[in-house]
Amino acid sequence: MGPAGVTGRAFARAGLLGNPSDGYFGRTLSVVLRNYQATVALNESPQLSIESDIEGPTVFRDLGDLLESVSRRGYQGQGKLIQATIRVFHDHCETRGRTLSNRTFSLRCQTTIPRQVGLAGSSAIVTATLRALMSFFDVAISREEQPNLVLSAEVEELGIEAGLQDRVVQVYEGLVFMDFSRDLMEDRGYGQYESLDPSILPRMFVAHLPTSSKRSGMALGGLKRRWESGHRETHEVLRRIAELASAGREAILAGDSATFSALMNENFDLRRRIMAIGEGDLAMVEAARELGASAKLTGSGGAIIGVLSGDELAERVRKRMLSLGARVVEPVWR
Repeated sequence: MGPAGVTGRAFARAGLLGNPSDGYFGRTLSVVLRNYQATVALNESPQLSIESDIEGPTVFRDLGDLLESVSRRGYQGQGKLIQATIRVFHDHCETRGRTLSNRTFSLRCQTTIPRQVGLAGSSAIVTATLRALMSFFDVAISREEQPNLVLSAEVEELGIEAGLQDRVVQVYEGLVFMDFSRDLMEDRGYGQYESLDPSILPRMFVAHLPTSSKRSGMALGGLKRRWESGHRETHEVLRRIAELASAGREAILAGDSATFSALMNENFDLRRRIMAIGEGDLAMVEAARELGASAKLTGSGGAIIGVLSGDELAERVRKRMLSLGARVVEPVWR
């Protein structure tokens, strides 16, 4: 039996190169941003309750009551991401012959990750919840499997369009190069994941708007339909975007920040050919480039990341982003 009280954490992430090819047998290079995190605390309690810092509590008699409610009525009330994670975790344990004790707990979720700005706030909540459940019920799940479970909670349970990139880097943490080649994914269900030292990254900045009107599932839905229909340009662009991740890995390992920076710009330009870019996102990217920094989206929209070269440029970028209504932070890797 696990401890009476446990905590799970997961950090925001920024896609550096290769996104959004992760959902299309591509390759990505991503890093967690320790500036922002989601925290989930589980404690023994007389009934099962789910609460967050932005939502009121949802209460069930016990784990069985939650699972029955979800089966009969779907995901109702608050904390849908957390409910979906609990169900996926339960089903994973059941399929492996591990019957969970019907322990009841209170679950409290808090997050500092800005919402809907492409910093993977939703998957951070799911990842943190999964970690807390693993500790609470004393269940070990391999690192390779965990991202798939996180993705399953979002895609299969809640119908959100998403890829593995965010979940992999949030599970592995640090800087991760990911290869989602078709042969790997179809053979074993997960890709090849290589952890790299984030200290090899050049100096960077992240800027994000207060909120974005674009949800990641909505942004990716049209792209998936075109890819599945065999749309030629979509396939060609995603193939090239995947190549950028490999090239970027080589560049940073060689200490070539100029090439790495240029690849980030190309990633954005290619993405713009196949996906709509919001006015606020475009304004931030163009402003950063005009000043001499590189810039691309961190995810679906609402935040950008780029390479800086010195204190003077960093200050100019900060002031320009603030003038556009964006918040600017220097990423914390460790």
